[in-house]
Amino acid sequence: MFYVYLLANKPYGTLYVGVTSDLVKRVSEHKSKAIPGFTARYGVDTLVWFEAHDSIEAAIRREKQIKKWKREWKFNLIERANLHWIDLYHSLVR
Repeated sequence: MFYVYLLANKPYGTLYVGVTSDLVKRVSEHKSKAIPGFTARYGVDTLVWFEAHDSIEAAIRREKQIKKWKREWKFNLIERANLHWIDLYHSLVR
């Protein structure tokens, strides 16, 4: 399984779109700032949305699609599934 995910630093704040085959591990890396870069620099580590795909190709296509979207469209995508911008990471690691 492959995942497209959105991280935020706060509701309506800075967003990051990514793809991974291990969502729990990858979000943990963002949270611990294990990999220097954009998310570490801007404190973007709250998992606010994700979806699963059967192939890496499909996941990458979706990631590229979302990256081209306006911010408002991304906010709407998040809020359709996560109205209060709750960190979904905690529900994955239980």
